[in-house]
Amino acid sequence: MTLDISSAPIASDTNDHAPPGPHPRSRWAQDLSASLVVFLIAVPFSLGIALATGAPLTAGLTAAAVGGLVVGLLGGSTLQVSGPSAALTVITAGLISQYGWQATCAVTLAAGLLQLLLGVRRVARTALAVSPAIVHGMLAGIGLTIAIAQLHVVLGGSPQSSAPANLLALPGQLAGSHPPAVAVGTITAALLVIWPRLSRLPGRAGVLGARLAKVPGPLVAVAVATSLAMALGLQLARVELPTWQPHDIIPELPHGPIAGVLAAVLTVTAVASVESLLSAVAIDRMSQRTGDLDRELRGQGIANVVSGLLGGLPIAGGAVRSTANVRAGAQTRWSSILHGVWVLAAALLLAGGLRRIPLAALAALVLVVGLQMVSFAHIRKVHRHREFPVYLATVLGVVLLGALLGVALGAATAVLLALYRLTRAHVDVLPGPDGSFTVQTHGPLTFTAVPRLSRALADIPGTAQVAVVHDGSFLDHAAYEALHSWRVGHLAAGGRVSMVTRRQSAEVLDPDGTVRTGSSPGPHRCRAWTPWVGHHCIEQQEDPHGRLLDGVRGFQLHTAPLVRPELARLAREGQTPSQLFLTCADSRMVTSMITNSGPGDLFTVRNVGNLVPAPFEPGAADDSVAAAVQYAVEVLEVRSITVCGHSGCGAMKALLDGVHERPGPPTPLARWLRNGRGALDRLRRAPAEFTTRPVVDLVEQLCITNVVQQLDQLVANPAVERRVAEGALRLVGMYFDFATAQAYVLDRERGRFSPVEALEGQSAGPTPCDTPERVNGIEHASAAPAATGGDPRLAA
Repeated sequence: MTLDISSAPIASDTNDHAPPGPHPRSRWAQDLSASLVVFLIAVPFSLGIALATGAPLTAGLTAAAVGGLVVGLLGGSTLQVSGPSAALTVITAGLISQYGWQATCAVTLAAGLLQLLLGVRRVARTALAVSPAIVHGMLAGIGLTIAIAQLHVVLGGSPQSSAPANLLALPGQLAGSHPPAVAVGTITAALLVIWPRLSRLPGRAGVLGARLAKVPGPLVAVAVATSLAMALGLQLARVELPTWQPHDIIPELPHGPIAGVLAAVLTVTAVASVESLLSAVAIDRMSQRTGDLDRELRGQGIANVVSGLLGGLPIAGGAVRSTANVRAGAQTRWSSILHGVWVLAAALLLAGGLRRIPLAALAALVLVVGLQMVSFAHIRKVHRHREFPVYLATVLGVVLLGALLGVALGAATAVLLALYRLTRAHVDVLPGPDGSFTVQTHGPLTFTAVPRLSRALADIPGTAQVAVVHDGSFLDHAAYEALHSWRVGHLAAGGRVSMVTRRQSAEVLDPDGTVRTGSSPGPHRCRAWTPWVGHHCIEQQEDPHGRLLDGVRGFQLHTAPLVRPELARLAREGQTPSQLFLTCADSRMVTSMITNSGPGDLFTVRNVGNLVPAPFEPGAADDSVAAAVQYAVEVLEVRSITVCGHSGCGAMKALLDGVHERPGPPTPLARWLRNGRGALDRLRRAPAEFTTRPVVDLVEQLCITNVVQQLDQLVANPAVERRVAEGALRLVGMYFDFATAQAYVLDRERGRFSPVEALEGQSAGPTPCDTPERVNGIEHASAAPAATGGDPRLAA
């Protein structure tokens, strides 16, 4: 009898609305594998965090074990892995230097109790109201502070008590550095940076690199550095794991002003809670689950209480460990629980091996992690949203003043910036060729903008025809009175005034100040990718040709003015697409929509069933697709070819129904569908699957299997095979599900279709299809055969 782990009470995921997973036996195997991956990352990372805080190194392992076991059992995010947090490193180091280690354990315990109370009060969602610019700025500032401090350890010295002090002491530390420590730290940092990039090497080196990259980088870096230090007999400071003594870690009340102690507890609570909740949201989105944030906060609180009692570091959910857990294929919370078991076993049984690790290697590990907390993707995003001043103020505040004051400075900057924008308005007066004027206002019109608005309106001649166009944002009473008084005076002088607000639907301000919708022709109101039947600007008529022409007229009126400069550039320079996109002729497949691309980006080939006819196939070959592929590869020199299938494909249904094998003279459609016989054969041998959910039905399984098969047949094109062998061309398999508007790509590590995630600060793009099976010079995805359910259409 097979034991279904997911049905056990201790691992109940009733609040985690996850998609149906694989068979229980397969789930257990995937959780076991993922737990080992996370364990290999967590051990060196936990030791490095403990080293950076100045706590006993056993405290890092204790926190990792407690985070895995307690939060794994009680947390609300199924796949999140908790442990010692890099974001709390600076805060914890300050607490240890100010109050001592046992008092810091008491602060951790108190913060856990407060987290538990907040979780019971169900206020977890309020933590997500913190500005992302402040959160990212806090993490970046803490990362820089960690990196500056650990640089001293890499150089063979000891860090100072603050980031400014570390910066001032850095020149002297550089002058008296310890070459063996520098060498070990440099090797560790170099391996951490290079290891994830091995899979990007061209050709066969990239295939080997992808296999090597499955081993966690932190484990490799620390193991190599330790081995070299031992082989060369380098005299270095090494890890010291003290014997665990219960009386040494009993929490003690901190000595000092009560206000300072309360501030310390609130700081640990706020940082740990915000980091855990933001990480939980990101991980749930990545794994397509819906967790319980209040339950997660309660689990984090209980874990911090236990960690404080046992002498562990403060605990929070970690994006690094959690992301590794998801990517390693974890299915249930047992992965996190088992990772905690392995950490506990390592602390008890592998102490001798851990004591051989050089401190410089751990310091280099934490230094690299700290620098990686400064994310350029986050910087670009906050800059795009005009929040960079908040981000910069938070970073500088955390580095120079500490985490709490830095966050307060960032929050104050955010408030000032919001007030500035609330009072900032632009007023532009544009004269027309016929003597009329257009007054365009941008931004909220408040009492602070009334002097600027009055000066602009006073310069308009009294008898002119004027259109006042407001952008639809806030209009307060003082600004309205100013506009209304001017309008009355202008009308009395013989002029004409129309007052329009520009919104998604046209609206006009009546003289009494009310808004009428649709009474004046306004800007284009239809959303992007609206079908003809939903267009307000297209005449809804029965004649398809007339509807088509109306659509073209809408393009000429609304879209052509926007894209004309870009199209003119493409007309001058010619096309230089980087991608060949081969997909189905289905009318629902809008390639530019699902790829977020524009003119000149994709060289697109569409046919029934997104098929790539194999050469020398009797009665089924077709040169049109091969010609397009050859032109794209040899003339346009595209760097990537994507074969994209979709849900509900009529060609796949026809293949399963045997349309191509019916007796009698074959029709053109039947002859074309014969190019899909290889997909039917692969469906019987090794059907493709998804990583996060089962296939809906046999048609969907053939749709994704057909994508894999067409990649095989694509490589049979000599031009493609040559460019792939040179490492100049990548092949991508993609599948689009209409019902959920979700795109999937072939996962290069697991050989299955994985969803493209819309994670914040990351670019989710197609992944080349590399798997252990190599056919015709390229690796392809193959999954374990799935049950056919006795479908007679799959009979041999």
